[in-house]
Amino acid sequence: MTGTVYLVGAGPGAPDLLTLRAARVLGQADIVFHDALVHEETLALAARAQKVLVGKRCGLYSTAQRFINKRLVDAARSYKVVVRLKGGDPMLFGRAHEELACLLANRIPFEIVPGVTAALAASADLGLSLTRRGIARSVVFATPRAAEDAAPSGWASAVAAADTAVLYMAVRDSEQVMQELLRRGLSPRKPVAIVENASSRERKLWAGTLAELPELAARCGSGPALVVIGEVLAAAREGLLPGLAEPATPQAARRR
Repeated sequence: MTGTVYLVGAGPGAPDLLTLRAARVLGQADIVFHDALVHEETLALAARAQKVLVGKRCGLYSTAQRFINKRLVDAARSYKVVVRLKGGDPMLFGRAHEELACLLANRIPFEIVPGVTAALAASADLGLSLTRRGIARSVVFATPRAAEDAAPSGWASAVAAADTAVLYMAVRDSEQVMQELLRRGLSPRKPVAIVENASSRERKLWAGTLAELPELAARCGSGPALVVIGEVLAAAREGLLPGLAEPATPQAARRR
């Protein structure tokens, strides 16, 4: 028997942002290989499935990608419905290409179920459109992170050329990010914001300038965080964004 592997986007965190298709597939799943940050209510939808944690967290123990690939192939030969449940959208910074390549090489059928990526959840938390007529007509999603054996990334050039940029996995490297973008010609007064735990009740929001990015990043806890950069954030300087109406403190975040 050869089952089907479903690469499913779990969304940015809040379980009610899961798509209807994703919920249906989870309900049919025999086994689910899930990321570390998937909400327990989302996992509960896979009521009859075996659940296997294969999460990756920066600075913590992570499951090797080649091991995940092998587990997916082995599972498809034993189960009808195999789900690889990824945070956000599986096709954006989720290493989906490696898993799909392995499935194709082993002739395993697969289907991709998109999810809400964290950048869009962050913009919703800020009450901010990433695009704006006359100000922002281009948006870049990028990350400064790269594998040790990977070729140099062009993330900084892409961010410098974009009207609005959202950086994934950048908070830990905020000093280097700031310095690299300044070298690319961005103004130290360029508006930035950080959103931690986007879409969840524990979300925290901070706004400032590019020169203040390391200081803002130092306020983050251990939750996943995004850096938003662009003139669309200019209103945040005066505290005009709905998401920043209250002081961005842990106490304020808990009241939301």
